[in-house]
Amino acid sequence: MDARFTDEQGLLRESAREFLARECPMAVVRSVSDDGKAFPEPLWRQIAELGWPGLVLPERHGGAGLGMLELAILLEEMGRVLLPGPFLSSVALGGLAVAIAGTPEQQARWLPDLAAGRRRATLALADADATGQGAGAARPDARREGAALRLDGERRFVLDAEGADALVVPASLEDGETVLLWVESDARGLDLRPVSWVDGTRRVCEVRLDGVAVDAEAARLGGPGAGAEALGSLLDRARIALCADLCGIAGRVLELSVAYAKTREQFGRPIGSFQAIQHRCADMLVDVEAMRSATWYAAWALDADAPDAHRAACMAKAWCADAGPRVAGCGIQIHGGQGFTWEQDLHLYYKRAKSSELLLGDATWHRELVARDRLGP
Repeated sequence: MDARFTDEQGLLRESAREFLARECPMAVVRSVSDDGKAFPEPLWRQIAELGWPGLVLPERHGGAGLGMLELAILLEEMGRVLLPGPFLSSVALGGLAVAIAGTPEQQARWLPDLAAGRRRATLALADADATGQGAGAARPDARREGAALRLDGERRFVLDAEGADALVVPASLEDGETVLLWVESDARGLDLRPVSWVDGTRRVCEVRLDGVAVDAEAARLGGPGAGAEALGSLLDRARIALCADLCGIAGRVLELSVAYAKTREQFGRPIGSFQAIQHRCADMLVDVEAMRSATWYAAWALDADAPDAHRAACMAKAWCADAGPRVAGCGIQIHGGQGFTWEQDLHLYYKRAKSSELLLGDATWHRELVARDRLGP
């Protein structure tokens, strides 16, 4: 792995930071988080015009054809500003699901609109997937009825389901096979209910499937027997996406904390001159740099199809899920009593860090996955 970014990757990082700082100030974040407003559609259209929804989608379908490393760079910048909205769910979950598992005909049907931002999709994982205690549907929840598949059950903690045009639903058939199904959001029997969530910048829903019927051939992504492998590949990419978000959060909290320590005075001296504060900032820096190293390597490993790609993704999530909230919590401590106030932005960073920590599994679960990869089940 070359540890240096290319000129193109550096330009992507710089342009994304400039755009997001200008178009997504904290006032936009608070309007979504505190006031409950929807993500501004004009901002989504601007993001679509930049081509970001198609960043990792194939060029032949209107995407840019770039890799996970470029997506990680972009998501880190989005984490820095706590960008709300459906980018992560529609690109790193819904869009990549079609790109990884879809047949050429399915990709041609759905990816152009997803790449252009005209439509949005998300991934409706089973509870075990969303909370990190499994990697597939826990029990049969899809049954064959002639040429159709009928879905029943619940999916909790589904990101941005309310604004999605379609859901990719992993399901288990009677014979234990895992399938990925494309379900339109207006399908009969599909019910969405908002769920209270720790992070106000992300909309989370409970999805109820009550006899939802889909065409077994048209809606099933990929061929027979391909669902479990495709879901595993997709989850590894989703882990990297969440790690990149955590890197952006932690990096920004470190910057804010160092700046505050330089200006806040006690006993006639900046608090940054006190050894205890210096040590805490140094520990935060070590965490941030380790998070970035783990995330960037895992993204590179997926792009390079390295043998340890799955393990690297799990190791990155294990580290970032611990270190991200730790850095955010240290930032609050450095700011003292002011750090706990609603007017300060640090609580927003902490909540977003906890959200990314829990989604797809916490550090304990991912250490278990690493152990299984090394030692076997």
